[in-house]
Amino acid sequence: MALKLPFLKRGELKRRSQMIAVDLGSRTTKAVLLERRGQTLFLSKYAILDAPIFDKRMSAELLGEHLKAVAAALDNPVRYLTLAMGVEDSVVRQVELPQIPLDEMRQILRINHKNYLQQELPQHTFDCYIMPPRADKPADPSRANGVPKLKVLAAATRQKNVADFVEAASSAGLTAEGLVPGLLGPINHFEQSMPEIYQKETVALVDIGFKKTSVNILSKGELALNRMVNLGGDQLTDGLAQTLNISHAEAEGIKVGMAPEVESALQMHVAPLGREIRASLDFFEHQEDCAVSQVYVSGGSSRSEMIMEMLHSELLLECKTWNSSAFLQLALSGQQAVEFDHIGTQLTTAIGAALAII
Repeated sequence: MALKLPFLKRGELKRRSQMIAVDLGSRTTKAVLLERRGQTLFLSKYAILDAPIFDKRMSAELLGEHLKAVAAALDNPVRYLTLAMGVEDSVVRQVELPQIPLDEMRQILRINHKNYLQQELPQHTFDCYIMPPRADKPADPSRANGVPKLKVLAAATRQKNVADFVEAASSAGLTAEGLVPGLLGPINHFEQSMPEIYQKETVALVDIGFKKTSVNILSKGELALNRMVNLGGDQLTDGLAQTLNISHAEAEGIKVGMAPEVESALQMHVAPLGREIRASLDFFEHQEDCAVSQVYVSGGSSRSEMIMEMLHSELLLECKTWNSSAFLQLALSGQQAVEFDHIGTQLTTAIGAALAII
């Protein structure tokens, strides 16, 4: 089971044996090529490129040129493409909807989006995913005689985002298969990598992006809370560069390289991120009377053992990365095979977006 909010194709989605998935970040683009052979998934190639520079909004033409560069970097004839959207381009909420067909759910969201998604969303397209109920969760007796309700993950994006993606993919010689909210990537990825923990425990997934950090709390196979924090790896690097009066590039190397002499300087910038994450955990634990047992961290900053230790101190919980290839067979060659253990955590969202389609 993967969380599917692809916006494209909807009921017509075909099961592809090969898929390119692109996580278009603010600073770097991460892309993967996944292949299904029988029941086994293979990671055949990946690419990390500088993201395009643009003013307020990336044009379809610029995105198309960038997708051409991505396809060239992967050096593969596969043409089916899934794109993970950034948090600025999608709205995701948990809602309750009547037990009706999916097409009717989308129509309800289109007409009543302000009530369900808490904001006006004109000229948007909507999609939804019915969340399977937890096996150990008792039915709500207050609804026994009422209209049956389903817990649904609802999402919206601008119609222009969809049109631009389809146009850009076509101009790059690719076929647009799915446009997936990026915050779902780590969830899909974690479910496949750590199925026992996903189904039986209450954990937090923290994905530290360039500008923002996503916090998703999973409780026994159910997405219980999702939140975006306006702090990311770039703020940590910039803060370190200013404190030490060094360049951004030097600060990035120190941040990941664990230089002990900068521990106190880094701590003062990691602490606010830790407090924001802790606030999300406290809110969930107070509302649900259920404790989060562990925190799993992904994103480039999770490569730093020092940052992981600082988050542990702030959250008072064990913070760890997870084996991003536990469910994948690696079919990587040359230098990519050597480097995967170091950069694999940066591919979490791209792989999870591919899982929503493949």
